[in-house]
Amino acid sequence: MSEPFNTWQARFEKLRSNKLFEGLVISIIVISALVIGAKTYEETSRIEQWLLYLDIAVTVFFLIEILIRMAAERNLVSFFKKGWNVFDFLIVTASLIPMDDSEMVLLARLLRIFRVLRLVSMIPELQMLLVALVKSIPRMGYVVLLMFIIFYIYGAVGSFLFHNVDEGLWGNIALAMLTLFQVATFESWATAVLYPTMEVYPYAWIYFLTFIFLNAFIFLNMMIGIVLDVMQKESAQLDLDSGEGDSAQLQALRSDVHTLKAQLDRMEAAMAHKGTPSTSSDQADQSKTGLPKTELPKTE
Repeated sequence: MSEPFNTWQARFEKLRSNKLFEGLVISIIVISALVIGAKTYEETSRIEQWLLYLDIAVTVFFLIEILIRMAAERNLVSFFKKGWNVFDFLIVTASLIPMDDSEMVLLARLLRIFRVLRLVSMIPELQMLLVALVKSIPRMGYVVLLMFIIFYIYGAVGSFLFHNVDEGLWGNIALAMLTLFQVATFESWATAVLYPTMEVYPYAWIYFLTFIFLNAFIFLNMMIGIVLDVMQKESAQLDLDSGEGDSAQLQALRSDVHTLKAQLDRMEAAMAHKGTPSTSSDQADQSKTGLPKTELPKTE
C-alpha cells in the first residue's frame, strides 16, 4: 500500500480509538433517542421542523462515524468480520430511509428506534451483558424444561382437585397452568386464587406454597446463578482481551512461569550435554589403570 494511504489509515485509527470521540458518539446516540421520544408528542410545526433537522444531522453524523471506522481498518474485509461492525453498518444504512416519504415514514421511524441499540456496540460492558445473556440461553433451557414439567404436574393435580371451585381457573389443565403462571408472578394470586380455593379446601395452602417455593425460589435462583456464571466468564475474557484486571495478571504470571520453565529445561539439557564427555573419559581412564580416580585436596 502507498505511504499516504497508511498515513490516513493511521490517523483514522487514532481518531476511532480516541476516548473523546467515543464519548461524542455515545452522546449523539443519546440525543438520537431523545429525538425519537420527542416525536411521539404532538408538537407545533416549528418544533417538528427543528426535530427533522436534528434527525438529519444525527443521521449524517452516524454516516460519517461509520465511514471513519471503515477507513480505520486496513481493508473492508476485516471491518465486516466483526459482528458489532456489521450491526452498526446495518443500523446506519437503514437510517438513510427518508422520513418525508408517506409510504416509508413508519418503517423509517421504526428503524431509527434501533439506533439506541448502538450503545451496546459502543460500550464493552453492555456487550458483555448481552453476550452473557445469549450464551446462558441454552443452559437456561434445561431449567425452563424442568419448570414446564413442574407446571404440568401441578396443573394436572390442580385441575383434578379444584375444578369444582372455579371452572374458569381450574376447568382443564391449560387453564390450571395459566392460573399457576399467575400465582408464580404473584399477580393478585392470594385474593383471586388462594383464598377462594381455601374456602372449599382449607389445606390448599400446602399446594400453593410448595409450588411457589419451587418456582420463585429454586428455579429463579438457578437461572440467576446461570447468568452470573456466564457473566463471570465473559468478564474474565474481557479482562484478558483488554490486558487489565486479575485475569489478565494471572495469565501474564502463567506465561512468565512457562517461559522460565522452558529456559530451565534448556539450561539443564545444555549442562547434561556438557557433562557427558567428561564422565565417559573418566570411566575410560579408570578401566585402563584399574585404579579409582583420586581428587586433589582443595586448598583454602
